[in-house]
Amino acid sequence: MNQRVLKELLRDYKDGEISEANVLKRLKTLPFESVEYAHIDHHRAHRHGFPEVIFGLGKSTEQIVGIAERIVNAGNSLLVTHASEKDYEGVLAVIPKVTYHKDARTISLRMGKKPRLPKRYICVVTAGTSDIPVAAEAAVTAEMMGNRVKTIYDVGVAGIHRVLHYTKILQDAGVIIVCAGMEGALASVVGGLSNKPVIAVPTSIGYGVSFEGVAALLGMLNSCSSGVTVVNIDNGFGAAYAASLIMKSRSGA
Repeated sequence: MNQRVLKELLRDYKDGEISEANVLKRLKTLPFESVEYAHIDHHRAHRHGFPEVIFGLGKSTEQIVGIAERIVNAGNSLLVTHASEKDYEGVLAVIPKVTYHKDARTISLRMGKKPRLPKRYICVVTAGTSDIPVAAEAAVTAEMMGNRVKTIYDVGVAGIHRVLHYTKILQDAGVIIVCAGMEGALASVVGGLSNKPVIAVPTSIGYGVSFEGVAALLGMLNSCSSGVTVVNIDNGFGAAYAASLIMKSRSGA
Protein backbone atom coordinates (compact mmCIF):
# COMPACT_ATOMS: atom_id res chain seq x y z
CA MET A 1 0.00 0.00 0.00
CA ASN A 2 1.55 3.30 -1.08
CA GLN A 3 0.85 6.81 0.22
CA ARG A 4 -1.67 7.54 -2.54
CA VAL A 5 -3.80 4.50 -1.69
CA LEU A 6 -3.50 5.13 2.05
CA LYS A 7 -4.64 8.75 1.66
CA GLU A 8 -7.59 7.65 -0.47
CA LEU A 9 -8.57 5.08 2.14
CA LEU A 10 -8.44 7.63 4.97
CA ARG A 11 -10.37 10.17 2.88
CA ASP A 12 -13.09 7.63 2.08
CA TYR A 13 -13.41 6.73 5.77
CA LYS A 14 -13.61 10.40 6.75
CA ASP A 15 -16.34 10.98 4.14
CA GLY A 16 -18.29 7.95 5.34
CA GLU A 17 -17.83 6.03 2.11
CA ILE A 18 -16.17 3.05 3.78
CA SER A 19 -16.86 1.42 7.14
CA GLU A 20 -14.42 1.06 10.00
CA ALA A 21 -14.53 -2.72 9.56
CA ASN A 22 -13.52 -2.42 5.92
CA VAL A 23 -10.71 0.01 6.79
CA LEU A 24 -9.33 -2.48 9.29
CA LYS A 25 -9.64 -5.25 6.72
CA ARG A 26 -7.64 -3.22 4.19
CA LEU A 27 -4.98 -2.29 6.75
CA LYS A 28 -4.61 -5.87 7.98
CA THR A 29 -2.10 -6.68 5.22
CA LEU A 30 -0.31 -3.30 5.34
CA PRO A 31 3.00 -4.60 6.75
CA PHE A 32 3.04 -7.77 4.64
CA GLU A 33 0.79 -10.47 3.25
CA SER A 34 1.74 -14.07 3.86
CA VAL A 35 1.10 -16.79 1.29
CA GLU A 36 2.48 -20.31 1.12
CA TYR A 37 5.62 -19.35 -0.81
CA ALA A 38 6.17 -15.65 -0.02
CA HIS A 39 5.77 -12.79 2.44
CA ILE A 40 4.69 -9.89 0.22
CA ASP A 41 5.93 -6.54 1.54
CA HIS A 42 3.02 -4.15 0.90
CA HIS A 43 4.62 -1.54 3.18
CA ARG A 44 7.73 -1.11 1.04
CA ALA A 45 6.22 1.59 -1.17
CA HIS A 46 5.41 3.59 1.95
CA ARG A 47 8.96 3.14 3.33
CA HIS A 48 11.02 3.42 0.16
CA GLY A 49 8.80 5.24 -2.30
CA PHE A 50 8.62 2.22 -4.61
CA PRO A 51 6.87 -1.12 -4.09
CA GLU A 52 8.43 -4.55 -3.81
CA VAL A 53 9.82 -5.82 -7.13
CA ILE A 54 9.49 -9.46 -8.15
CA PHE A 55 12.71 -11.20 -9.19
CA GLY A 56 11.36 -13.77 -11.62
CA LEU A 57 14.39 -16.00 -12.00
CA GLY A 58 13.93 -19.23 -10.05
CA LYS A 59 10.22 -18.64 -9.43
CA SER A 60 7.50 -20.62 -11.16
CA THR A 61 5.01 -18.77 -13.34
CA GLU A 62 2.29 -19.59 -10.81
CA GLN A 63 4.31 -18.01 -7.99
CA ILE A 64 4.99 -14.87 -10.04
CA VAL A 65 1.30 -14.57 -10.92
CA GLY A 66 0.24 -15.01 -7.30
CA ILE A 67 2.63 -12.36 -5.99
CA ALA A 68 1.89 -9.95 -8.86
CA GLU A 69 -1.86 -10.19 -8.34
CA ARG A 70 -1.53 -9.32 -4.65
CA ILE A 71 0.83 -6.41 -5.30
CA VAL A 72 -1.60 -4.86 -7.80
CA ASN A 73 -4.64 -5.56 -5.58
CA ALA A 74 -2.90 -3.55 -2.85
CA GLY A 75 -2.78 -0.58 -5.22
CA ASN A 76 0.94 -0.78 -5.97
CA SER A 77 2.70 -0.58 -9.32
CA LEU A 78 4.11 -3.85 -10.64
CA LEU A 79 7.60 -4.63 -11.86
CA VAL A 80 8.87 -8.16 -12.52
CA THR A 81 12.50 -8.61 -13.59
CA HIS A 82 14.07 -11.62 -15.33
CA ALA A 83 10.64 -12.66 -16.57
CA SER A 84 9.97 -14.95 -19.52
CA GLU A 85 7.22 -14.63 -22.11
CA LYS A 86 5.51 -17.56 -20.40
CA ASP A 87 5.54 -15.58 -17.13
CA TYR A 88 4.07 -12.59 -18.99
CA GLU A 89 1.26 -14.66 -20.46
CA GLY A 90 0.44 -15.98 -17.00
CA VAL A 91 0.35 -12.52 -15.43
CA LEU A 92 -1.58 -11.07 -18.39
CA ALA A 93 -4.34 -13.62 -17.83
CA VAL A 94 -5.13 -12.12 -14.41
CA ILE A 95 -3.86 -8.53 -14.86
CA PRO A 96 -4.92 -7.53 -18.40
CA LYS A 97 -3.06 -4.19 -18.64
CA VAL A 98 0.49 -5.36 -17.96
CA THR A 99 3.26 -4.73 -20.50
CA TYR A 100 6.10 -7.07 -21.43
CA HIS A 101 9.42 -5.49 -22.37
CA LYS A 102 11.12 -8.23 -24.36
CA ASP A 103 14.65 -6.78 -24.44
CA ALA A 104 14.52 -5.98 -20.74
CA ARG A 105 12.81 -9.27 -19.80
CA THR A 106 10.50 -7.31 -17.52
CA ILE A 107 6.77 -7.11 -16.86
CA SER A 108 5.38 -3.77 -15.71
CA LEU A 109 2.20 -1.94 -14.80
CA ARG A 110 2.02 1.60 -13.47
CA MET A 111 -0.77 2.26 -10.98
CA GLY A 112 -2.12 5.74 -10.42
CA LYS A 113 -1.25 8.85 -12.40
CA LYS A 114 1.89 8.98 -14.48
CA PRO A 115 4.42 11.05 -12.51
CA ARG A 116 5.64 14.40 -13.74
CA LEU A 117 9.06 13.74 -15.21
CA PRO A 118 11.99 15.84 -14.00
CA LYS A 119 14.04 17.85 -16.50
CA ARG A 120 17.27 16.02 -15.60
CA TYR A 121 17.56 12.48 -16.90
CA ILE A 122 19.30 9.20 -16.22
CA CYS A 123 21.50 8.18 -19.15
CA VAL A 124 21.92 4.43 -19.79
CA VAL A 125 24.92 3.51 -21.93
CA THR A 126 26.16 0.19 -23.30
CA ALA A 127 29.52 -0.85 -24.69
CA GLY A 128 27.95 -3.29 -27.16
CA THR A 129 24.63 -4.42 -28.57
CA SER A 130 24.95 -7.63 -26.54
CA ASP A 131 24.73 -5.56 -23.35
CA ILE A 132 21.30 -4.17 -24.25
CA PRO A 133 19.19 -6.65 -22.19
CA VAL A 134 20.89 -5.49 -18.97
CA ALA A 135 20.66 -1.84 -20.02
CA ALA A 136 17.01 -2.21 -21.00
CA GLU A 137 16.24 -3.62 -17.55
CA ALA A 138 17.88 -0.53 -16.07
CA ALA A 139 15.95 1.79 -18.37
CA VAL A 140 12.55 0.21 -17.62
CA THR A 141 13.25 0.26 -13.88
CA ALA A 142 14.33 3.91 -13.94
CA GLU A 143 11.24 4.90 -15.91
CA MET A 144 8.96 2.97 -13.56
CA MET A 145 10.52 4.89 -10.68
CA GLY A 146 9.51 8.20 -12.27
CA ASN A 147 12.66 9.22 -14.13
CA ARG A 148 13.31 10.56 -17.58
CA VAL A 149 15.69 8.18 -19.38
CA LYS A 150 17.98 8.52 -22.39
CA THR A 151 19.79 5.53 -23.88
CA ILE A 152 23.04 5.31 -25.85
CA TYR A 153 23.81 1.84 -27.16
CA ASP A 154 26.92 0.26 -28.73
CA VAL A 155 29.58 2.90 -28.03
CA GLY A 156 32.36 0.70 -26.64
CA VAL A 157 36.03 1.58 -26.47
CA ALA A 158 36.92 -0.38 -29.62
CA GLY A 159 35.55 2.68 -31.42
CA ILE A 160 36.21 5.41 -28.88
CA HIS A 161 35.00 8.16 -31.25
CA ARG A 162 31.45 6.84 -30.85
CA VAL A 163 31.11 7.64 -27.16
CA LEU A 164 32.93 10.97 -27.61
CA HIS A 165 30.14 11.98 -29.99
CA TYR A 166 27.71 11.87 -27.03
CA THR A 167 29.84 13.85 -24.56
CA LYS A 168 27.27 16.63 -24.10
CA ILE A 169 24.44 14.18 -23.41
CA LEU A 170 26.63 12.48 -20.80
CA GLN A 171 27.58 15.77 -19.19
CA ASP A 172 23.95 16.95 -19.01
CA ALA A 173 22.68 13.75 -17.37
CA GLY A 174 21.85 13.55 -13.68
CA VAL A 175 23.29 10.05 -13.27
CA ILE A 176 24.90 7.72 -15.82
CA ILE A 177 24.56 3.94 -15.89
CA VAL A 178 27.20 2.13 -17.95
CA CYS A 179 26.66 -1.52 -18.91
CA ALA A 180 29.69 -3.29 -20.33
CA GLY A 181 31.11 -6.77 -20.62
CA MET A 182 34.54 -7.88 -21.93
CA GLU A 183 37.06 -5.84 -19.89
CA GLY A 184 34.50 -3.22 -18.77
CA ALA A 185 36.64 -0.25 -19.81
CA LEU A 186 33.74 1.94 -20.95
CA ALA A 187 32.82 2.87 -17.37
CA SER A 188 36.25 4.47 -16.84
CA VAL A 189 36.00 6.37 -20.13
CA VAL A 190 32.54 7.74 -19.31
CA GLY A 191 33.70 8.61 -15.80
CA GLY A 192 36.46 10.68 -17.33
CA LEU A 193 34.07 12.54 -19.62
CA SER A 194 31.45 13.62 -17.07
CA ASN A 195 31.32 15.02 -13.55
CA LYS A 196 28.11 13.09 -12.81
CA PRO A 197 27.90 9.88 -10.74
CA VAL A 198 28.57 6.81 -12.88
CA ILE A 199 27.07 3.48 -11.87
CA ALA A 200 28.91 0.68 -13.65
CA VAL A 201 27.17 -2.60 -14.43
CA PRO A 202 29.47 -5.45 -15.49
CA THR A 203 27.69 -7.80 -17.86
CA SER A 204 28.29 -11.49 -18.41
CA ILE A 205 29.22 -10.88 -22.05
CA GLY A 206 32.67 -11.90 -23.29
CA TYR A 207 35.00 -14.71 -24.28
CA GLY A 208 36.23 -17.47 -21.95
CA VAL A 209 38.57 -15.53 -19.68
CA SER A 210 35.92 -12.89 -19.07
CA PHE A 211 34.60 -15.50 -16.60
CA GLU A 212 30.98 -14.52 -17.28
CA GLY A 213 31.46 -10.93 -16.18
CA VAL A 214 34.08 -11.32 -13.45
CA ALA A 215 36.77 -9.68 -15.61
CA ALA A 216 34.53 -6.67 -16.27
CA LEU A 217 33.59 -6.51 -12.59
CA LEU A 218 37.25 -6.42 -11.50
CA GLY A 219 38.11 -3.88 -14.19
CA MET A 220 35.31 -1.57 -13.07
CA LEU A 221 36.23 -1.96 -9.40
CA ASN A 222 39.78 -0.91 -10.33
CA SER A 223 38.64 2.13 -12.34
CA CYS A 224 40.94 5.11 -12.09
CA SER A 225 38.02 7.48 -12.84
CA SER A 226 36.68 9.12 -9.72
CA GLY A 227 32.94 8.85 -9.15
CA VAL A 228 32.52 5.36 -10.61
CA THR A 229 30.69 2.88 -8.38
CA VAL A 230 29.90 -0.71 -9.29
CA VAL A 231 26.93 -3.04 -8.84
CA ASN A 232 26.77 -6.80 -9.30
CA ILE A 233 27.10 -8.60 -12.64
CA ASP A 234 24.05 -8.09 -14.91
CA ASN A 235 22.27 -6.10 -12.18
CA GLY A 236 20.63 -3.43 -14.31
CA PHE A 237 17.77 -3.23 -11.82
CA GLY A 238 20.09 -2.46 -8.90
CA ALA A 239 21.90 0.23 -10.87
CA ALA A 240 18.64 1.92 -11.83
CA TYR A 241 17.30 1.78 -8.27
CA ALA A 242 20.47 3.42 -6.93
CA ALA A 243 20.41 6.04 -9.70
CA SER A 244 16.76 6.81 -8.89
CA LEU A 245 17.57 7.33 -5.22
CA ILE A 246 20.34 9.75 -6.19
CA MET A 247 17.95 11.67 -8.44
CA LYS A 248 15.27 11.72 -5.75
CA SER A 249 17.68 12.97 -3.06
CA ARG A 250 18.77 15.81 -5.32
CA SER A 251 15.17 16.90 -5.90
CA GLY A 252 14.52 16.95 -2.15
CA ALA A 253 11.66 14.44 -2.49
